[in-house]
Amino acid sequence: MRAGRVQKPARELFRDATFPASESSLFFNLSTPLAQFREEITWRRPQEICTTPQLFPDNPWEGQVKQGLLGDCWFLCACAALQKSRHLLDQVFPPGQPSWSDQTYRGLFICRIWQFGRWEEVTIDDRLPCLAGRLCFSRCQREDVFWLPLLEKVYAKVHGSYEHLWAGQVADALVDLTGGLAERWNLKGPAGSSRQQDRPTGGQEHRTCWQMLRLKDRCLISCSVLSPRAGARVMGEFHAFIVSDLQELQSRAGQGILLLRILNPWGRQCWQGLWREGGEGWSQLESTDEARLLSQLQDGEFWVEEGEFLREFDEVTISYPVTEAGHLQSLYTERTLCHARALPGAWVKGQSAGGCRNNSCFPSNPKFWLHLSEPSEVCVAVLQRPQRRTEARARPLLGHGAAPASLSGKDYQAVGLHIWKVEKRRVSLPRVLSAPPVAGTVCHAYDREVHLRCELSPGRYLAVPSTFLKGVSAQFLLRVFSTGKMSLSRAERPAAQGTDPRAALPADQVETMQLRGCWKAGWTAGGSRNFASYPCNPCLPFSVPEGAGPRCVRITLQQHCRLGDSQLHPIGFHVFQGQLSLLRS
Repeated sequence: MRAGRVQKPARELFRDATFPASESSLFFNLSTPLAQFREEITWRRPQEICTTPQLFPDNPWEGQVKQGLLGDCWFLCACAALQKSRHLLDQVFPPGQPSWSDQTYRGLFICRIWQFGRWEEVTIDDRLPCLAGRLCFSRCQREDVFWLPLLEKVYAKVHGSYEHLWAGQVADALVDLTGGLAERWNLKGPAGSSRQQDRPTGGQEHRTCWQMLRLKDRCLISCSVLSPRAGARVMGEFHAFIVSDLQELQSRAGQGILLLRILNPWGRQCWQGLWREGGEGWSQLESTDEARLLSQLQDGEFWVEEGEFLREFDEVTISYPVTEAGHLQSLYTERTLCHARALPGAWVKGQSAGGCRNNSCFPSNPKFWLHLSEPSEVCVAVLQRPQRRTEARARPLLGHGAAPASLSGKDYQAVGLHIWKVEKRRVSLPRVLSAPPVAGTVCHAYDREVHLRCELSPGRYLAVPSTFLKGVSAQFLLRVFSTGKMSLSRAERPAAQGTDPRAALPADQVETMQLRGCWKAGWTAGGSRNFASYPCNPCLPFSVPEGAGPRCVRITLQQHCRLGDSQLHPIGFHVFQGQLSLLRS
């Protein structure tokens, strides 16, 4: 009897135990409309949803975002930024990962999300939530393209569940996907509101739209409706859109017209204004222009004129361009902010939580030295680390995903930032901080990140981030981006007279410096002092202030490695006193 062919066992596909295909990954406390689908949602891999799944399409439009049942339009709008930059897409989706048709496919994907100063790798399996066999959350215009639902699952894992993504700020998601900065331009609110820019008036509104025209090819631009008005009620409230394009045209009468093409992540037409298909606005243009612009519309897109845009939308969010080298570019001057520094900090109750400038204990807030070597355009940002989520965080939120500041601030303190110029490092804090700062935020804002942009002359500056309320604890990351060379370090108050610095080193610290270096084979990897190549190792000079009495210095050498990397090297360091030229000889 002839034996039959032995069938190869099916490959065992990866199952993510830390973010399982279960209710714990879908829901936080069943407080959103998703709860009604609790019994109907199933999990399927892409090859169980369609016959030929693919990660990215050949036609970029086929990979355009489309929102499902989840109220995460804010995140989906930010995802569109990846379609404008191959560099950013490769940063978030490392290339070369095996796909469904590859022999090495194992049912897992890896993405990178920027979190509090570093890119974190996140691994997921490719089981996705479905209703009646179709994706029930985000999807692409072509439903056999899966980069977007996979990235949405990664972001849900980072936040704890899909339900945690219900309502948020486009700016926060842009920072997480680019590692850069994003600004919110307020089109309606009163001056001093929590947005990054005061309410535009008159010509300022006009300049906002023309600035968007200049930046459209380099930045992701999103716009939001925070409350419905007559003529736009079907657009919802707390809903975010993508500005796909801007076009400058001449009317039949020879007047300039600026049109904006808007994409609704819902993927359906919702605009009933003058420039809808068949609307009266098109009579102002030549028929050839009308036909050309209408032919560009895809599912969910519509054209709107500048005046309608400023009237019907409340806010614009725009990301800073990121170069291939990973540097930010200014939204205002297009100069490259090629120098970047970041330091963590914390407001600690009873120690460094001094509150706003109205409080006498304001000088106790964390302080940072910023030294500029040349005239520079500078962006300084304070990024809060989210506090532990509580049941109150997931109370029912109205709308479709774009949260106003009053809702998005539940996890954060109201934060501000002020900068003073000083002539020397040893200063009288009360005298300096009682003077007007050279730059500062308009108000304290309940945003995850607040930042300010300014033109600064060479010199030394003191930056003081603060919470509005005193005595509240929170952690933050201070980030500085500059066109010119600069250094950033912590400034701590010196110990009281009579204190033994050897007994209490932290209290006597005057300055904390952070220096970075690397060992490169064949260049700066000289090995230990037993080798003749030892002088090739990196040399990091530092100085200790002169003066009477002992100087206590604490030096820590930290080895950087990727998450999960166990390949650490034995390391050490030595300190030499002398001239820099001698140390390098």
